[in-house]
Amino acid sequence: MTEDIYSDIRPYYDNEVPDVIERLSNDSELCKVIARYKFPRAWWLVVPIIGMVLRRRLAHIKSVADVQHYVAKYMEHMINYTTDGLSVSGLEKLDKQQAYLFVSNHRDIAMDPALTNMSLHRHGMNTVRIAIGDNLLTKNFVSDLMRINKSFLVRRSIKGKALFRALKTLSSYIKHSVDTGHSVWIAQREGRAKDGLDATDPTIIKMFDMARAKGDDFAEYIQSLRMVPLSIAYEWDPCDMMKASELAAKAQSGAYNKAEGEDVTSIAKGIAGFKGRIHLHFGEVLNANFESADQVATAMDDSVIGHYHLFHSNWLAYRELHGDGADHLFNGQVVRAKTRTEFERRKAACTSEQLPYWLAQYANPVVARLAHDSARDSAA
Repeated sequence: MTEDIYSDIRPYYDNEVPDVIERLSNDSELCKVIARYKFPRAWWLVVPIIGMVLRRRLAHIKSVADVQHYVAKYMEHMINYTTDGLSVSGLEKLDKQQAYLFVSNHRDIAMDPALTNMSLHRHGMNTVRIAIGDNLLTKNFVSDLMRINKSFLVRRSIKGKALFRALKTLSSYIKHSVDTGHSVWIAQREGRAKDGLDATDPTIIKMFDMARAKGDDFAEYIQSLRMVPLSIAYEWDPCDMMKASELAAKAQSGAYNKAEGEDVTSIAKGIAGFKGRIHLHFGEVLNANFESADQVATAMDDSVIGHYHLFHSNWLAYRELHGDGADHLFNGQVVRAKTRTEFERRKAACTSEQLPYWLAQYANPVVARLAHDSARDSAA
C-alpha cells in the first residue's frame, strides 16, 4: 500500500483500530484524566470504573468510520450544550465529490478541525484528515485518540536535515491525500492565534510546495492542491483566560513555560467550555496564477479576514480599547443582554495584568477587518 511510506505520521487504518481501542480502554493515564475532569473531588475512587465504562462504550468500534460516527454523536451533544448554535456559509460553492486542502485560522486545538468535520458531515461531504503538531502528543493516549480519528502528525520536535526530510514527507502526504480523494485540514500557521490576529505563514505554503516535481509550474501545482481558506469564529473562547495569562507572562518576562499537561487542559476546556455562537466560512478555491508563496498567503489572509464573522463580543472589546470607530461593521445591531452580561462577567474575572490581553483577543479581529477593508478600498 502506497501510504505505508507514511506509516509514522499517517492516521490509523481500519485494521489497526481494534488494537488502538484496546490500548485506550486500558490506559490508566486516560482514565485518570477523565476521572479528574468528571469527578475532581474524588477522582481516585472512580478510575477503575472509568476503565470499565470505556471498555463497554468502545467495544463496538471496529473501524475509522465507527470512530467518526461515535464522535459525530458526541459533537451534536457538545454543540447543543456548550454553544448557542453553529452556522456555516460557503460550502454550497464546493463540489461534494472533490477533495480539498482546507487552510484555516486557528483558535482552538481540537474544536477547529472538529467543527470543520461536523460542518462537512452535515453538508454530506467526507470528513478531513487533520494535521496536528507532535508537540501536542505528550501522552500515548493523546496520540492514539488523534490518529484513530484521521489525524496525521506534523513533526515539530526535530531539527536540521531530519526536519527537512520530515517536511518533505509531510508535503508529499498532503498532496497524496488530496490526489486520492481525502480532504485535509491544516492551520494557517504553527500554533493558535492567541492574540486574535489571524495571518497565514508563507512557510506553510512553501511546505506544501516541497512535493512539487522539479520543472513543474508553481501556479499549476498550487491550483492542484485545491486550497480553500477557512474562517472559524467563536463568540466566546473557553481558553481566553489561559491565553491572556500566557501573553501577559510573555510581555512581563519575555518567556512562558507551559505547565505539564497544559495542552491537554486546553483541549478539555475547548471542548467542554461555553462557546456562544460559532460561525465557519468556507472560502472559494484559490485558483489564481500565483508566482510566490507570499502571494498565496496574502490571498489566504484576504479571504480569512474578509469573511471572519464578527460577534458582539468583538465589538464590545473593540469599544473598550479603541472607541466607536467600528460601529458601522455591526449595522446598528443591538447587543444582546446575554452577550453583555457574559462580557462583563469574563472581564471582571481578569487580573489587571490579564485584562488588556483578554480584551485584545476579542478586539483584534475587528482591527484586522478595518485594516482589510481600508486596503481593499485603497486598491479599488
